Amino acid sequence: MTVDHRQGHLESVRSTLSVIVYPVQYIVDIPATMTGWATESLLTRQMLLEKNKRMQEEQLLLNSRLQKFNVLEAENQRLRKLLESSFKLSERVIIAELLAVDLQPFRHTIVINKGIREGAFDGQPIVDANGIMGQIIHVGPFSSTVLLITDPTHALPVQINRNGLRAIAVGTGQRQSLQLEHLPNNADIQKGDLIVSSGLGGRFPAGYPVGVISEILLDPAEPFAKVTVVPSAKLEQSREVLMVWPNDYAETHPDAESFVVNL
Repeated sequence: MTVDHRQGHLESVRSTLSVIVYPVQYIVDIPATMTGWATESLLTRQMLLEKNKRMQEEQLLLNSRLQKFNVLEAENQRLRKLLESSFKLSERVIIAELLAVDLQPFRHTIVINKGIREGAFDGQPIVDANGIMGQIIHVGPFSSTVLLITDPTHALPVQINRNGLRAIAVGTGQRQSLQLEHLPNNADIQKGDLIVSSGLGGRFPAGYPVGVISEILLDPAEPFAKVTVVPSAKLEQSREVLMVWPNDYAETHPDAESFVVNL
């Protein structure tokens, strides 16, 4: 050892021994190496699983928020249409929201979140951004019940916008159908004619869209034509509506103006 330390005569011997011993060292080191690799792989896999779980949770949360944004965007568009419609109307109006819908087959009513304290009254016209929806038939302190124009018990004086021909639009019990009464077979009516309120009867102001003629059936054995009208109002889609105070009602009820102005 002294001679090798000073002169290095055993260098070749050590090289030979290291070659012989290396496989033994490699084999002995395999368990430790495999353990370290397995531990690292498991940790990496666990980290990936946790990261994947977090990303899935974040995606679910973002999708939920996106759905809310879509709902808010749709509501914003509906409110814009209502506001644009209210600016076109000469009568005083306020916006109300639907609370409930009557699901009975032949009873078409809705409940809105405005009542006596907002100045609602029996017979008050209710419209949306597209046309007449109906009229209030019951008023409570905080809500009101609205009879839709498609209800079989509802009748509305109308006229054809093209020529002023008058008729009565009666509900049929179907959500997207009205019937025009008392139009003779030779009446000047066409598919696509716009039907508007005539203002007769003093319930609905004149000039509000009611619907569009979609079908005309002529029977020589019958004195009147069978005319079907599709309502202009989105009766099954509108979530917000306009409560209308006709000008003649405001003139005969001075307190009605204060109800609207204070909102």
